[in-house]
Amino acid sequence: MVRNSCTIQKSVELGVNIITPLISERCNVKLDPGRLIKDQQQWQNIAISACEQCGRNKIPLIRPVMPLEAWCTEKDDALKINLHPKAQSSINTLPAAVNKIRLLIGPEGGLSPDEIIMTTNYQFTNILLRPRILRTRVSHQ
Repeated sequence: MVRNSCTIQKSVELGVNIITPLISERCNVKLDPGRLIKDQQQWQNIAISACEQCGRNKIPLIRPVMPLEAWCTEKDDALKINLHPKAQSSINTLPAAVNKIRLLIGPEGGLSPDEIIMTTNYQFTNILLRPRILRTRVSHQ
C-alpha cells in the first residue's frame, strides 16, 4: 500500500489518472480506518501539489484503499499490466496502440506467488521493465 508521497507525486507527473492504494499479502501496514481516511486526504493533497508543480490541469483521483483481488475483479477495458521482476516478456512486447492501461505495481517485497497466479487469472500480463526496478523511499509518518 502506498505510504509514500514520492510514489504519488511521480505517478501524477507521469500522467496517471487514478491511483488506488492496494492491500496485498506482503503489505506491512496496519489498518486503522480513521488513519486511512486521513491518508487518503493527504494523498489527494499531494496529487494537487504535484499537478501544480508539473503544470497539469487535471487532478487525478486517489481512491480509497482496497484489497488487491477486489481491484483486479473490477470491470475495465484497459490493457492490464503487472510489473513483475521475473516476467518473461518485456514492455517492448506490448501492443503499440493502447488507449488505457491498468498498471499494477506490487509492494516492496513483490506480490506473493499466489497473487501472481491470481492476477494472471484476471488477465493481467506480467511485464519486465528490464533492467530497471522502480523504487521509492518510504517515509514513515
